[in-house]
Amino acid sequence: MSSRPESRIETLAVHSGERRPGPEGSVVFPIYQGTVYSVDEGTDYHDIKYLRLNSTPSQVYLHGKLAALEGGEAAVATASGMAAITTSLHSVLRAGDHILVGNTLYGGTHDFFTHHATDNGWTYTFVDPHDPASWEAAATPDTKAIYVETITNPLMRVGRLAEIAAFARRAGLVSIIDNTFASPVNFRPPAVGFDLSVHSATKYLNGHSDLVAGAVIGSAERVDAVRKTLNHYGGSLDAHAGFLLARGLKTLALRVKAQNANAQALATMLAAHPKVAAVNYPGLPDHPDRAHSGELLDGFGGMLSVRPVGGAAAAERLCQTVELPYYAPSLGGVESLITVPAKSSHAGMSPADRAAAGVTDDLVRISCGIENPDDLVDDFARALDKIGA
Repeated sequence: MSSRPESRIETLAVHSGERRPGPEGSVVFPIYQGTVYSVDEGTDYHDIKYLRLNSTPSQVYLHGKLAALEGGEAAVATASGMAAITTSLHSVLRAGDHILVGNTLYGGTHDFFTHHATDNGWTYTFVDPHDPASWEAAATPDTKAIYVETITNPLMRVGRLAEIAAFARRAGLVSIIDNTFASPVNFRPPAVGFDLSVHSATKYLNGHSDLVAGAVIGSAERVDAVRKTLNHYGGSLDAHAGFLLARGLKTLALRVKAQNANAQALATMLAAHPKVAAVNYPGLPDHPDRAHSGELLDGFGGMLSVRPVGGAAAAERLCQTVELPYYAPSLGGVESLITVPAKSSHAGMSPADRAAAGVTDDLVRISCGIENPDDLVDDFARALDKIGA
């Protein structure tokens, strides 16, 4: 047993889950491309080494690294973030069950509930993650789970997360949180009491905009149920994508800390700019969740959203005028990205649902990369000057 004190996040990102020595003495864990392996007599179905069963050496290695990084007992990787979300829900809910759902969500998650929950025999109620009374009032004898986001997409709100986890324990509910926007660098849900944490690993965990993957992290019992459900639905992660994800994880802390700093600098400039009507970033002193998010989070994230003066036309011009960010959806990469959620991440929602969620046509979402913060701030300041000319 090591006598070292518990490692900090930068060290965990590099060393957690690693083998010493690795296979054949390798420092970098290799890709096990094989799909099938010999099976010992009496092996349980779910423990057979097989790619679809999420049990090959490459997958087991990645799972251990993911779990250690967030402080979970176990983890499983999936073929996408939506696979992580939907498989987690299917592992918990049965026909006739009810779930409480945060009222501001990533558009794909919102669409899954509104289009597919009833197909599965589930009912759901949208609740305000800031209002404990709404959770109590909406819970029924059939309620089995509560689902929220750490930092909501795209309005950057931070709910009463510790209270939500405590409420779920009291009520006997499974608590599920989408931790994509925060990443394990800024928030570790198991420490607060959440049963399952889901990620689109496409975003910060990988960090290089070159693969699609998901992850589920949490208690051993809950993750085992997720993995067995995933084994039947087939949303397993390819071995090579898993190798790239594990490689990306090693620089996670360095990337996210730079992105935190860039977002803070950019949000501060935009909040003072006369051609910006509103800025949503939990690190700003006047953000409605600043006080409690500062107690929960180790950093406020690399995401912000703004509403420029001039409405939807100005939002479109801003996206087209900035030079450093790519005008593209997704987030969490080393390069900055800019998009209009009403046309991208939340385009599948009805206009009425978008309006109810505050996703207006003039809202611009910015994912800060790791560029120099002065360059990023200067680029947006020049763009705002141009669109107001």
